[in-house]
Amino acid sequence: MNGPDWDYLAYRLRRSPLTLLGLCMVALVLLAILVGPWLLSTDPDRIDLRSRLAAPSAAHWFGTDEVGRDIFTRVLHGGRISVGIGFFVVLVSATLGSILGGLSGVIGGKMDTAIMRLMDIVLSVPSLVLTMALAAALGPSLWNAMLALALVRIPAYVRLARGQTLTIRESGYVLAARSFGAKPWQILRWHVALNALPPISVQASLDLGSAILMAAALSFIGLGAQPPAAEWGAMIAVGRHHVLEQWWYSAFPGMAILFTAVGFNFLGDGLRDMLDPKHRQP
Repeated sequence: MNGPDWDYLAYRLRRSPLTLLGLCMVALVLLAILVGPWLLSTDPDRIDLRSRLAAPSAAHWFGTDEVGRDIFTRVLHGGRISVGIGFFVVLVSATLGSILGGLSGVIGGKMDTAIMRLMDIVLSVPSLVLTMALAAALGPSLWNAMLALALVRIPAYVRLARGQTLTIRESGYVLAARSFGAKPWQILRWHVALNALPPISVQASLDLGSAILMAAALSFIGLGAQPPAAEWGAMIAVGRHHVLEQWWYSAFPGMAILFTAVGFNFLGDGLRDMLDPKHRQP
């Protein structure tokens, strides 16, 4: 397998303003949530009833909540949870889905049929409905919501990995490896995995934004992170009771979700254009 054409990728990056914008947005979010809480001395759970529901000011940039906690600090700390959920969900679903899809494509036969029919059943149910059902069955908690999100997203990676595997397994070097007695797991590891990595990486980058949105939605309806956790969806769920008078309570966590999701979507679209030969343009 040839390595990526870094000169071409740099050229495409310079030619794609939205990709650059997405990269800058994602970098800004990661920098803020990783460095921001370390620089701030304010405890996100520190209660100050004298400053409850204070409007944005120099002392509290994003205002305060119903018990006087600083919303700016909580948004930064909550970003670690929300973005961490996105990375966890994508890592688990992409890893398990790629392995299942790769094995299904390499082995074929009844195993391939059984795996794909199971994936079809899962995909036949709307993802949000199935995620809510799994999260409710497992119980309302952050870990259960993350597990439900990861399980629901596995079929998309299974189908993608299987499609890539069916194309790659007919290549000359794979046929040669099979003729020399290579086992299915060896073909999957040394030949299929590396060649299928670019499209799977693009799909993962596109899924990060939607995973963060879905996690926030579960927290909003009470199936994800529970108050007083500083998670963006949970903050909006509590802040909706004050939305008419204290707009800042829900507005700033909501803008954080929007900014992060749009950044990952812009970046994912740019990576697809750069790594997928079908989208390459001179």
